[in-house]
Amino acid sequence: MSQSKMTPKDVLLAYWGHPAFRTSQEEIINSLLEGKDTLAILPTGGGKSVCFQVPALILEGCCLVISPLIALMEDQVQRLQEMDIPAMAIMSGMGYQDTENALDACMNDALKFLYVSPERLETRAFRDRLLSLPITLIAVDEAHCISQWGYDFRPSYLHIAKIREYLPRIPVIALTASATGKVKEDIADKLIMKNPSIFMTSFARKNLRYAAEKCDDKINRILQLLKTGEGTGIIYCRTRRRTKEISDLIRQHGISCDFYHAGLTQENRKEKQEKWIKGHTRIIACTNAFGMGIDKADVRMVIHADMPDCLENYYQEAGRAGRDGKTAHAYLLYRETEMQEMLLLPNTRFPELKTIRKVYHALANYHQVPTGMGQGRYFDFEIEDFMEKFKLGMNEVVYSLQALKQEHVISYLERVYMPSTAQFISDKASIQDFENAYPAYEPMIKALLRSYAGVFDIAVKISEMKLSWMLKRDLITIHEQLATLHRAGIIAYHPKKETPQICYLQDRIKADELNIDHESYFKRKKEFTQRIENMIQYAKTQSCRSALIGGYFGDMDMTACGNCDCCINKANSVSQENNFSTDVEKIIQILQRKSCTQEEIILASGVEKTAANKILHALMAEEKISVDVMGKVSLR
Repeated sequence: MSQSKMTPKDVLLAYWGHPAFRTSQEEIINSLLEGKDTLAILPTGGGKSVCFQVPALILEGCCLVISPLIALMEDQVQRLQEMDIPAMAIMSGMGYQDTENALDACMNDALKFLYVSPERLETRAFRDRLLSLPITLIAVDEAHCISQWGYDFRPSYLHIAKIREYLPRIPVIALTASATGKVKEDIADKLIMKNPSIFMTSFARKNLRYAAEKCDDKINRILQLLKTGEGTGIIYCRTRRRTKEISDLIRQHGISCDFYHAGLTQENRKEKQEKWIKGHTRIIACTNAFGMGIDKADVRMVIHADMPDCLENYYQEAGRAGRDGKTAHAYLLYRETEMQEMLLLPNTRFPELKTIRKVYHALANYHQVPTGMGQGRYFDFEIEDFMEKFKLGMNEVVYSLQALKQEHVISYLERVYMPSTAQFISDKASIQDFENAYPAYEPMIKALLRSYAGVFDIAVKISEMKLSWMLKRDLITIHEQLATLHRAGIIAYHPKKETPQICYLQDRIKADELNIDHESYFKRKKEFTQRIENMIQYAKTQSCRSALIGGYFGDMDMTACGNCDCCINKANSVSQENNFSTDVEKIIQILQRKSCTQEEIILASGVEKTAANKILHALMAEEKISVDVMGKVSLR
């Protein structure tokens, strides 16, 4: 489905309906069409996906897209399919046959985009299979994840370098919304880029008004902002519990609000997200699990109820406001105690080796993995059950697992989604007999047969939500009927599964033999500490907030925005100083003519009483005026 005779602008107009590209998009696309490795740093909402999707549609073959988030992959695949562009995703938890179907489609030139998670690249079998695929472009989304100096380092991204060895002449585009100079260098190095073309657009968001304020009563301040502001908004919170607490409080004041976090089922998350996107819900209170890949242009405000731990996260999250170019607001609310707590975070996020060893030992016992075994094995992982069984705290477990993941001891997938499947396992005569005996189940059987081709031959993915809509039955009834058909031997039904998983990348060793790369570990801790200090500096700065953000990311051309609270306060201060100087001149001119009482000065000058008193006190302190016993003011 190559569009080789079309120009990039032709493709943009034909598929996206836009007559012109945004800043730098066309240059990035041309760089890829010339076969150059390309690093693109574009702000949130800057149209990163267009930069690789347009050239992929022009080139022959298929574009391999590496993305870290299942929700992001599903969203982009769905959008491409809605534009009649063939795309599929291979995600953690997919069955062997579904994976093979996607790879076969790619091999037969039936796909233009194949999305994969970085963990998929860890297997040699998958990398070998890539050799037979017509890959002509590789896109690495959220490329900052490859750098251990970045704010979201994911060791699985390091396997992308292996793909470059397998496909050495295929150009690579690395995309991210935020990367410091050090991270940019690391991305190019880790992706083995050859003289890459580097594009970085301005970090200025002229329509976005940044503000930060010390606030002890955050809930009342949030309610005030929501009541005085207009349009939809996002409230970012640090914990899952807090999203619900804030959402409940906001609803009590008659404002439409819902909550969102990664602990909800995929179905529930999707439903909440859709209601907010369509405007049925005005405000969404969420963790940073919300927002990736969401294209809603008319967000008027983003409020951070809790301070993020780095400017990278803050810039991306705040940048989800005002993508339509109209005025929008980004508010950061903080307490002094919150800042002190943040400065203690590095010791929590980077636990001591003895803590990591303790969690590693407990983990292997939890899964009953013997010493010298376990490599390549996957296990379901219920973190609450694990913590309870071994009397461990949440922080020591979460951050020890993170350390083990970064040391490539384990792979920890916080959510593996396996969709519901069904397959008829009885013959047609048995199905007919069952329908005659239990007529209430006939609509369900007919719906499965009509809606899912191949359901007699293989296990196919089904949607209980779709069946509920078709049959006009609630979801509980749908689940019960499918389970009954399964127990009766009519179908093999496997409900969807969403569960974290642990994969052991190395055989188990004795806990006291476990070691980490101390130099790298402490460098990452130091980088994390610096990011926290930069975030605190942003909150407390009296200089332009927009320029501070730009400088952090290496955009040294940014000037004061004039829109943030600091710029506005400075302008007001200058205005007040100018007014003060003018009033001083008026009073001195009056006194040059004659001595006057204070009341006569106010009347003659027109200066407001409080301001006039302030000026007279200042002139008296500077010994420029004197007052006689009659209360008359004279110049000295």
